Amino acid sequence: MTTLARGLQSRGHDVTFIAFPFAVAAIRAAGLPCIPYCEKELPIERVAALHKGLSQLEGEEAVEFSFIALAELLRAALDQLPAAIAAAGIDALVMDVTHYFLGLVPMHLGIPYVHVAPGLPLDLSGATPPRFFGWPFETTPAALERNRAGVRRIRELMKPCTDAAKKFSKKMGMSVDWSEPDPTISKLAWITQMPQEFDFPSDHWPPQFRYTGPIHGEVGRAEAPFPWERLTGEPLIYASMGTLQNGQTEVFQTIVEAAERLSGFQLALAIGNNLGVDQIKTSLSKTIVVNHAPQLKLLKRAALCVTHAGMNTALEALTQGVPMVAIPVTNDQPAVAARIVHHHVGESLPIKELTPTLLHAAMSEVVGDASYQRQSQYFKEAIARVNGLDEAAKVIERAFGL
Repeated sequence: MTTLARGLQSRGHDVTFIAFPFAVAAIRAAGLPCIPYCEKELPIERVAALHKGLSQLEGEEAVEFSFIALAELLRAALDQLPAAIAAAGIDALVMDVTHYFLGLVPMHLGIPYVHVAPGLPLDLSGATPPRFFGWPFETTPAALERNRAGVRRIRELMKPCTDAAKKFSKKMGMSVDWSEPDPTISKLAWITQMPQEFDFPSDHWPPQFRYTGPIHGEVGRAEAPFPWERLTGEPLIYASMGTLQNGQTEVFQTIVEAAERLSGFQLALAIGNNLGVDQIKTSLSKTIVVNHAPQLKLLKRAALCVTHAGMNTALEALTQGVPMVAIPVTNDQPAVAARIVHHHVGESLPIKELTPTLLHAAMSEVVGDASYQRQSQYFKEAIARVNGLDEAAKVIERAFGL
């Protein structure tokens, strides 16, 4: 979202972030003006505690925790966002769709808004497996019924958010059709940074839905220090489990053990904030373990990416033509991993089945079979043909009549 904001700035638009306190420092570090809100309701310490709790969970338990946390954020945002918009003199909003039902605010205020899905967009139609499930793409009657059952389960898990949204809409006297999959999604534009080539084949999306390609950029990124002098020149394995689901020591330990069995490769592992580097044991001096790493720069050198299958990491790997081994934990990661397998740009292992032996076998398969590299190169070329940032900015400009 910061990359998108900078892109809109460069096209002559006045862009201001309105953000929860925990995000303000990163936004300002990217050189963007930012107005914090919900400072009393959602202090940094509270959100950090939510992130810490999420980092220890996986599967449906983590999805349920996520929706409870998102409902807490939604209640605070619904209460405080109207005043923040008024104080900032906002004419139009570009909203992260992850904040479910927050579109109620611009709907109520009569302000035009568009939605952006940084992660996998949530499909509640049943045409494809919903984003919280790692099911393969199939069109048989049994598969479609399975998808619909998944949608029903997601609606149950979303209830804390739905209840908060319905309470707000009733208080404001709004007429909202809650039988729709998401009645608050923008009717002007709903942008996904996922390339169409990476999605499952389907034409069920609404007319305002737009594929743009990755909204990535190197400018404005916080530069993580890295011991470049320790790189040996061997083919590099870059591994990360993202910024949220990274609190399980045993997962990182398994990655280290599997990678160190792969002869002739070097591992660079980023473990995030929730653990200390000294908690991860290595047997090879060339193995590099850091809390944070310059991900894009390392992917430019990598032969393989081991990932939780978060959308940003998956797209950055594909942008560099790097095949993957996915270890999805929760939320949209199983569905991103299913697309990695579907398009033959990598393999996937459920976290509950993760062992050093199985992970080593998957890594050996991907680096040893040139077809994964060829297919990853295809995606690199497809992504390069479309400037995702430029396309997203154009969609927003058209939506707002600029």
